[in-house]
Amino acid sequence: MFNVAVVGATGAVGQEILKVLEERQFPVKKLIPLATARSAGKEIVFRGETYRVEATGPESFEGVDIAFFAGGSGSRDFALVARDKGALVIDNSSAFRLDPEVPLVVPEVNPEDARKHKRLIANPNCSTIIMVVPLKPIYDAVGIKRVVVATYQAVSGAGAAAIEELRLQTQAVLEGKEYPPQVFPHQIAFNLIPHIDIFSEYGYTREEWKMVKETRKILHDDNLAITATTVRVPVFRSHSEAVNIETKEKISAEAARELLRQAPGVVVIDDPQNLQYPMPITATGRDEVFVGRIREDISVDKGLNLWVVADQLRKGAATNAVQIAELVIRSGWL
Repeated sequence: MFNVAVVGATGAVGQEILKVLEERQFPVKKLIPLATARSAGKEIVFRGETYRVEATGPESFEGVDIAFFAGGSGSRDFALVARDKGALVIDNSSAFRLDPEVPLVVPEVNPEDARKHKRLIANPNCSTIIMVVPLKPIYDAVGIKRVVVATYQAVSGAGAAAIEELRLQTQAVLEGKEYPPQVFPHQIAFNLIPHIDIFSEYGYTREEWKMVKETRKILHDDNLAITATTVRVPVFRSHSEAVNIETKEKISAEAARELLRQAPGVVVIDDPQNLQYPMPITATGRDEVFVGRIREDISVDKGLNLWVVADQLRKGAATNAVQIAELVIRSGWL
């Protein structure tokens, strides 16, 4: 049994971590829910017991065995403090993902990397996790030369305020009223915004660069060619991705389908004749990555198209973080 801290316990990801810990019967001896001073004093319920959320401080991590950081400024302020006090830190922010000393782990993809931890393991970006789970079996079987991905990302990836903005803005538009955007740079209701995070090098956004750099690190392949376009869509929950792969060796759609059926954490829904394919409503509340529309790319000799959907709050964040902790405990690497 372990003393477990959850930093950011009142936010969307923190709430999901608590739910996943409870669902998976994680061996929690003592729970320490933490958040910003603004959220301190709020109450959360875990396993039928009510806990008062404390403000995060250096003293919060005394006696903590495992600390889940839900993301945000708390990671930069306190992740290293928690680590230095002896906790295993599993961090959902981008602060340490590309640090060569910090493993970036998806348990179905690169579990051995977790062995190298120095009491700090990074959880990848949600879109990266969702993509690499189905890429891995294909990568291992025939190699991958190039990946072209376009994401269709739900508003919940931008937090609770974004969910509320979509809800209220949709209602306003239907009633012929104005609802000026506050969270997003443009109206999100009945619209798509091809812009997630800030713009960076070569006209790519930071979200797009995360997918490029994190995928290379997870697959241990700095030569893998990747290009991404990330798009915010008016969906409340679960991200979708159109993934085009150019492989090193030829693989048929049926062979790829069979590989994916056997892959851990993947569910294949691919029966277009009966209109069966993954959608955000398929994935919401689930921990698997759903794959469909598996077909050969007619424009190149060794190409595949995949349609990939997963709940970005669960497998894209909370569930993956808890799975990392389970992996470390199970393997005796704590």
